[in-house]
Amino acid sequence: MLDELDQRLNLLELKCRRPVEHLLAGEYRSIFRGRGIEFEDVRPYQPGDDVRTMDWKVTARTGTPHIKRYVEEREQFFYLLVDVSASMRHGSHSDKSKTVSEICALLTMAAIKNQDRVGLILFSDEIEQIVPAAKGRSHAMRIMDELINFQPKGSGTNFTEALGRFVHIASKRSVVFVVSDFFTENYTQELQNLACRHDVNAIHIAQKPFDPAAGLSLVRMQDAESGQQRIVDLKAQPQAGVEHHLQLKREMLESGVNLLSLQVGADCVQALAGFFQQRQRQSADATGG
Repeated sequence: MLDELDQRLNLLELKCRRPVEHLLAGEYRSIFRGRGIEFEDVRPYQPGDDVRTMDWKVTARTGTPHIKRYVEEREQFFYLLVDVSASMRHGSHSDKSKTVSEICALLTMAAIKNQDRVGLILFSDEIEQIVPAAKGRSHAMRIMDELINFQPKGSGTNFTEALGRFVHIASKRSVVFVVSDFFTENYTQELQNLACRHDVNAIHIAQKPFDPAAGLSLVRMQDAESGQQRIVDLKAQPQAGVEHHLQLKREMLESGVNLLSLQVGADCVQALAGFFQQRQRQSADATGG
């Protein structure tokens, strides 16, 4: 059993390594550049220092010329907040679980290649697991291992708990990806508050549309999170999915959150590359470039 899990982890790394090295890492770097430099301290002025860095307040207070010193901010903090509620998992080998693992692995490896620190929060109706932000390949493998093999206890979805915990963890401005099917309510205010301080992105994991050729229409289904059963018209599900997606787009737009809608089983590399290109266009439009 352990050999099988190790094999799945290694296959996931091999599958993601090439697209990250040849495509996604460069696009990731061009979008998530960090803040460039950050203030460190002040020191007395010395001949040859740039007068534009003069700290006039300290100079006036001490009567001695002082300048501000800055250091280059070489790394960013990158966090994955992944919904592991019952609606997001139907057994460890489900298509939905595989899609989540792959998209998160691609993001993790792109961030690690950019020398960023990557952290992971798995949540359901409670915080299931926290992996503090760190760097390096071994850390990336740990995150991918958690995504593939972690067995959550809860079944519901509580964004308030997850986003609230993240706020206490992240002391610096970070890049955040929230991965969920977003089958819950009353979370937009928390996302909006988060987007004021961080670069927040949402990945909507959308179920495949119903195939009419399957011949089924009315079926009894059980809600994975509540356990309630009801009769569902599968032929009406595509329209329900469209309405959910449109509502989600409106909510994310109002919250200042970038949205990637990813269908289960879709090409994660292509979807992520398209998302990065969209972010680049938005950035160019905002700067008039």
